[in-house]
Amino acid sequence: MSAAPPCVVVTRPQPQADEWVSQLQALGLNAGALPLLGIAAPADAALVRAAWQQLAQHALVMFVSPSAVERFFALRPAGSDWPPRAIAAGTGPGTRRALLRAGVPVPAVLTPPETMGQFDSEALWVLLRERLSWPGRSALIVRGDGGRDWLADALRREGARVHFVQAYRRTAPVLDPSGRALLSQALTDPARHCWLFSSREALGHLLALAPDRCWRDARGLATHGRIVEAVRELGFGHVQQVAPTPEAVAEVLRGI
Repeated sequence: MSAAPPCVVVTRPQPQADEWVSQLQALGLNAGALPLLGIAAPADAALVRAAWQQLAQHALVMFVSPSAVERFFALRPAGSDWPPRAIAAGTGPGTRRALLRAGVPVPAVLTPPETMGQFDSEALWVLLRERLSWPGRSALIVRGDGGRDWLADALRREGARVHFVQAYRRTAPVLDPSGRALLSQALTDPARHCWLFSSREALGHLLALAPDRCWRDARGLATHGRIVEAVRELGFGHVQQVAPTPEAVAEVLRGI
């Protein structure tokens, strides 16, 4: 009889971590939440409300993550509807689900399809170039405090005007008792755990939580090639890339 798949340590911020745990458990896997990023209110909520008032001027509103969607819509002024001509874009299926939950009409949502096999700004840009001509158009990028500017640079090269709004701040994690217990278990018995990473920044917080740890016996999954390389640099003995869906994670782990 083959061994049971390892427990998935989900490192996404809340509430995404709990959502992933529930979905993985529904697929028959053991999983636990260990958020390695905190999400806090933006430094200036008035800027987010002002961005809502000006939303109709943009041809594109790009959300860098599900957290960007959740925090942006949390500050939505009463009576504000999604502009009929604005594209609501993201790079992954989690952001797509968050946009649809927030009430954005299906035709307005644009993210790389799962069949594309790539979930980043480069993949999204392929779709955006097919959808519209960008000279003179305006784009708004909804993000946290800082981030990767690849898509903004690509839009500017095509003649678009790019604006940013900070909808949240990333913070160090504050583990609850269950998170501390899961961390202890994963460190004590690495063979029975598999870390799931969706952010390079989370790795820095993990290093702060376990500064003297040797990760040679640990195994991990990462949702992008850049994160895979960062996990390897941390010292994980086993790491591979996986699509950012619970189904893809389940498929990989059942083959371990």
